[in-house]
Amino acid sequence: MVLKCIAIDDEPLALRLISDYVSRFPALQMVNTFEDAITGAEFLKTTPVDLLFVDINMPDITGIDLVRSLQVKPMVIFTTAYKNFAYEGFELEALDYILKPIDIKRFTKAVEKAVDYYKYKTKPTAEEADESLYVYSEYRMVKIDLGTIEYIESMEDYIKIHITNDKTILTLMPMKKVLEKLPSAKFQRIHRSYIVPVNKIRSIQNRKVQLTDVELPVSETYNDFARNWAKLK
Repeated sequence: MVLKCIAIDDEPLALRLISDYVSRFPALQMVNTFEDAITGAEFLKTTPVDLLFVDINMPDITGIDLVRSLQVKPMVIFTTAYKNFAYEGFELEALDYILKPIDIKRFTKAVEKAVDYYKYKTKPTAEEADESLYVYSEYRMVKIDLGTIEYIESMEDYIKIHITNDKTILTLMPMKKVLEKLPSAKFQRIHRSYIVPVNKIRSIQNRKVQLTDVELPVSETYNDFARNWAKLK
């Protein structure tokens, strides 16, 4: 598996650094680099790639607008000296957001994320895809092992994913969408505000689901699951 990459940055030094870093990873192949954003965008219209490293603050067109203009979007890692563009990158579901000067350790972390996500997207069977959930949190993509999820809670436009060791991950996503990403045999919605992993249910009684450390309500809509839960075990 080799991911084809291009880099777009109006700073020649930054392009050389990214090219050097890319050359250290057997899983990456740098196809081309561009100092001019418009030329890079034209290249992408005719030459699909897997991964795009792109600066944000460029003279002719920003990296944000460049990515917005692409009909077919590769995985995107933004590279920039400015923190204030993070939210726009989040809206475009960028894989990662690296601040300049780019450190090799931080670059490595972003590349590992790209490789993992590519494997996740191209897994040949649904069973293999049942191992992880990818969501955008704090302006980056986060990989969550399904086995670590304790329950998922709706907070209007956001959802809070409760995972082991009392940690939480907040992401901008409706419950319906996250439910579509989860394997239906392993996760069940029990309320407009809650999704639970079926194998972590200790008991269901009086329209309440008892998990390891928390008790959650079951709404009328999902009563059938509550009644049939014992048969599904």
